Amino acid sequence: MTRLKDPAEVRKIARKSLFEGLDQMCEGAIIVDRDARIVWLSDKYAARLKLPSAAAGIGQSVEDVIPNSLMREVVRTGEAIMLDIMQFGDESFVVMRVPIKDERGRVIGGAGFMLFDRLQQLQPLVSKFQHLETRLADVQKSLAEERQVRYTFSNFIGSSPPAMEVKRQARRAAQSDTTVLLLGETGTGKEVIAQAIHSASPRAHGPFIAVSAAAIPDGMLEAEFFGSAAVPKGKFALANGGTLFLDEVGDMPMAMQSKLLRVLQEKEVEPLGSNRVMKVDVRVLAASSVDLRQMVSAGGFRSDLYYRLSVLPIVLPPLRERLADIESLCDHMLEDIARRSGRSPRELTPTALAVLTAYSWPGNIRELHNVLEQVAMNSDRARLSAEEFTLALPRVRHETKPGERPALRLADVVADAERNAIRSALAAASGKKVLAAELLGISRATLYEKLATLTTEQG
Repeated sequence: MTRLKDPAEVRKIARKSLFEGLDQMCEGAIIVDRDARIVWLSDKYAARLKLPSAAAGIGQSVEDVIPNSLMREVVRTGEAIMLDIMQFGDESFVVMRVPIKDERGRVIGGAGFMLFDRLQQLQPLVSKFQHLETRLADVQKSLAEERQVRYTFSNFIGSSPPAMEVKRQARRAAQSDTTVLLLGETGTGKEVIAQAIHSASPRAHGPFIAVSAAAIPDGMLEAEFFGSAAVPKGKFALANGGTLFLDEVGDMPMAMQSKLLRVLQEKEVEPLGSNRVMKVDVRVLAASSVDLRQMVSAGGFRSDLYYRLSVLPIVLPPLRERLADIESLCDHMLEDIARRSGRSPRELTPTALAVLTAYSWPGNIRELHNVLEQVAMNSDRARLSAEEFTLALPRVRHETKPGERPALRLADVVADAERNAIRSALAAASGKKVLAAELLGISRATLYEKLATLTTEQG
């Protein structure tokens, strides 16, 4: 019966066998001491390095024999370099470097092996690596583009007093680093202002990360915000050094509100399921389309979080309170629609503009863009008419109580719009009906008919 060898002896034999096996399989091997001086060199390696003999390299610094060697780095750090390409003259070698440690774990030297002297043998592996590297670069580029802002203050269209006041407040907010709360109905342009603040701030070169609390299930909010094993980097980590835009913050559950408050106070996050705390440098811009004060009064939103978020509150007015901006908004949107569709830019007739100005726009700027795109896509005319918009706009407004008649019918809106447009055109044409008809985009006969109707109504 064969006696089992002592474990220490087995390890010693295994090390010797492994080293000798690698030496035989490889194109060369080298051993250095803790000062990175060569203590042993295989004959094959010496020949490859064009030394007269292996003994000629003993005692020399490894860099004197192999100028591009990283053996000293392995000895210094105690970390292996398992696969690397080393250049020697006009040749390239695939090498592996490992530290040598004593029984106490101290680094006493290092060993290097030339695995291949021809890179062609690694071509399948290199090709796969290059493919993965290319895909990673594409993903990183795509993520970087997504984290760059698309909007500046020039993208918040409007010169009406309410629009100018929003831009004034936002420009002042951009110069500080405090939390901003953007309030306004859906579709008023809160994310445009958030991106504009970021792009005008000292953090402009950092990432801009936007996340909507309403779009993420409650059970996933903490992992999305702070990270977890499945989501290594949460939104706060991704926004480090930049800005985090929290949209619809009023939809955040109470438990999450307390965690967010702690992050804002302590400037640190703790990933879900971890006891590791990570410092973050993030500026928070929050937004809500609901009245957070009412939610605080009703117990649906933490008062301390509300005061932390609303250090600089900015209220974005609904479109119905800045109707003077409709024309400039339409011009901008129609140019954008034409650019994306590849069609010629469209214009609005004066009566069409009057119809749009008379509407209340419950969906605000987003609804206006939708209506313009719908009409532009369905029309072949260079100038979009009032009739085309009356078909796209809701026929009855739902602003009255159940059982009551609507306060204003669409027909009344169109009639008022036509009257205002005719008066404006006549004033612009100094009373010349031919020129007024051209401005309105209608024939003289049609203008005379409408003038007759208008006169009869006034009489």
